[in-house]
Amino acid sequence: MADCIFCDIVSGDVPSDIVYENEYIVAFRDINPQAPVHVLVIPRRHVDNINALTAEDADMVGRLYLAARDVARQEGLAERGYRTVMNCNHEAGQTVFHLHLHVLGGRRLRWPPG
Repeated sequence: MADCIFCDIVSGDVPSDIVYENEYIVAFRDINPQAPVHVLVIPRRHVDNINALTAEDADMVGRLYLAARDVARQEGLAERGYRTVMNCNHEAGQTVFHLHLHVLGGRRLRWPPG
């Protein structure tokens, strides 16, 4: 999609600190981290947000969470604990309109988050 920074990261046109990738998913460090470990897990295929998902996207959403699990293990968070967050639209804090899952950890996370 034109003018999507995450699509540009997927294509390699914009450099990023990629920590995980496969044929469906790319995961990279957030440039504005909110925790010691803050990785964004995105599908290679552009989808704006949760509202744009269809039933056919169920496998892709599952792959996002499996990749988040793998990233958490790789980053040493799996046993300590981590949070996954997916924001949808402006009031929830979505700033890039390409579906993405935040993996946050490396410190004690408080609740409620917002």
